[in-house]
Amino acid sequence: MTAPATTLESSSANPKVSLGRLLLIFLKVGSIGFGGGMAIISMMEHELVRKRRLLSLDEFLHGVGFGQILGSFAINAALFAGYRLFGALGGLLSAAAFLLPSLVLVIALSHLYFRFHAIPALQGAVAGLSPVVIALIVEAGWSIGRRVLRSPLAIVLAALAMAAGVLKVNTLWVLPGAGAVGLLMTRRHIDSAEQVSDEAKQPLTMTELAPALTGSSLGTLAATFFKVGLVFFGGGFVLVPILHHRLVTDLHWLSPREFIDGVAISNLTPGPIAVLATFAGFHLAGIPGALVATAALMAPSVILMLAISRQYERFRHDYRAQRLLSGLNPAITGLILSTAILLGGGVFTSWQRWLLGAACLLIMRGLHWPPVILLGIGAIAGYAGLLP
Repeated sequence: MTAPATTLESSSANPKVSLGRLLLIFLKVGSIGFGGGMAIISMMEHELVRKRRLLSLDEFLHGVGFGQILGSFAINAALFAGYRLFGALGGLLSAAAFLLPSLVLVIALSHLYFRFHAIPALQGAVAGLSPVVIALIVEAGWSIGRRVLRSPLAIVLAALAMAAGVLKVNTLWVLPGAGAVGLLMTRRHIDSAEQVSDEAKQPLTMTELAPALTGSSLGTLAATFFKVGLVFFGGGFVLVPILHHRLVTDLHWLSPREFIDGVAISNLTPGPIAVLATFAGFHLAGIPGALVATAALMAPSVILMLAISRQYERFRHDYRAQRLLSGLNPAITGLILSTAILLGGGVFTSWQRWLLGAACLLIMRGLHWPPVILLGIGAIAGYAGLLP
């Protein structure tokens, strides 16, 4: 049977933004995207789908779903969006623009860390961002969920994915499982997904500064991180034990304390925890090492995402692909909400934090303030010590 035509056209057919403006959007998200993967995804969805309507909701969610396969899915989502609007060059530049603020910040913090043997006192301001970030995640889950949870089966898939997320089941199992269920969906469920597309279209002991990579080269550094990138499945903190085993246990390039502090520094940045590679690379070979380690770690997932983005237009109208993706979308909604639940337990430890989070959620839903303003308010409140 011939695949039914969808009402959505390719976003790249008539982009509503220049490439320069798109890069500024990703530079902005990369600068304020504190809180990790799903918080960043919520900001991207706000900027690209709701605010500027550059991508349809289902198209954006497909990019997020595919981005979960290998590497940092926030970077992959940026690449996918850029590719959809401006081809391969747009995808690569969008991913680079998104990552740039975190890359610069980690290099600066790494320099201070290895020079003065301490982490800069930024924890207060960053702690103030946490309730706002949770509110952003909840708002994104609500916004996406009300548009994709259009059938009992979709609601069940979202609930199961949320439960799996809370139980810390690897997304490498959750999303393929949801996709498999999607393949069994009936035509009625696919029709519901197409209605979502129409609606979306309309309206997250110190060593010295001398490089530790003695007797090695940048090529060795690149090969090491490239191999790690090949097994970087599941995103986020999945990378931490992999790098710990390789850099601390096997190669002794970092001490245990340095590695722990590197994780802390990577969490002080608005980007993905994958910038831990930047910290390690800087310690081993300075700024060139930081850049090489980061690029090598990301290379496998970037190559895969470029291939997926290139073929996306060919299979997006296929009936089987629609069924697969109709199972993925509710699961992504559930995972977003599970992230809010997991993070919220360690964030809302006082009534002041609850008040800030609730107020930000109501402001976003009612007044539609941009996230950067709310994040600024949270940072000021945390720095001033108003959030015990």
